[in-house]
Amino acid sequence: MILNYKGISVFYSDQGKGSVIVLLHGFLENSSMWEPFISKLIKKNRVVCVDLLGHGDTGCIGYVHTMEDMADAVRAVLKHLKIKRSTFIGHSLGGYVALAFAENEPDALKGLCLMNSTTRADDKNRIEIRNRAIQAVKTNYKSIVRLSIGNLFRPKSRVLYKEEINNVKEEALKTPLQGYIAAQEGMKIRTDREALLHFSPYKKMMIAGKKDPVLDYQDVIDQAEGVDVELVVFPDGHMSHVENKDDLLKNIMHFIEKM
Repeated sequence: MILNYKGISVFYSDQGKGSVIVLLHGFLENSSMWEPFISKLIKKNRVVCVDLLGHGDTGCIGYVHTMEDMADAVRAVLKHLKIKRSTFIGHSLGGYVALAFAENEPDALKGLCLMNSTTRADDKNRIEIRNRAIQAVKTNYKSIVRLSIGNLFRPKSRVLYKEEINNVKEEALKTPLQGYIAAQEGMKIRTDREALLHFSPYKKMMIAGKKDPVLDYQDVIDQAEGVDVELVVFPDGHMSHVENKDDLLKNIMHFIEKM
């Protein structure tokens, strides 16, 4: 389905009945990443997936998409659907967007799951990596995107899930150059929202990969320590929905059932 928003189309899907689960994909992904999970989730829940700005079938509104910009587009979809409270599950970038949404509307959340994501802002090293990627992608888009996707998986997974990774790469290449740059620029300037883990009233869960090549595992563990956050640890990389699909679904369903 399509929502007209600020002169662009925002794609979303709305399936099932019951408590609302909002699924937000990561960088260079789109709503299709959730397809293996939706049939199970909609048995007892209403599941809303949104293509974030510049991804999938959703257009771009500029050359910098802040996390707040993306959260506003999600908010517009939920307002259109007359949804007042929901549980957010965000993968990587989707987690940053969920945090931006939660900061502005904490009463609209029943739960928040950060999947292979972090509450902390980029450090100087990560910002520099993003800057180099932005420059490189302008001249060699396809190669950079394919390389970027491959690097999200631990080496062992690149062999075990070769076919699945190729599919992820094909979906990633549907992201336009403008969408790539705008998201990178937005992630560079996102603010630290770790305080939400300490002071928010809703249930929270963080999912971490021990061999995540993007996020520092110990850094994620530190964020969950000493606060009311359920922590789930998988042995693999940044792409738990591929590398740990069955266990991920079990943990998500258990989290939802406690709402």
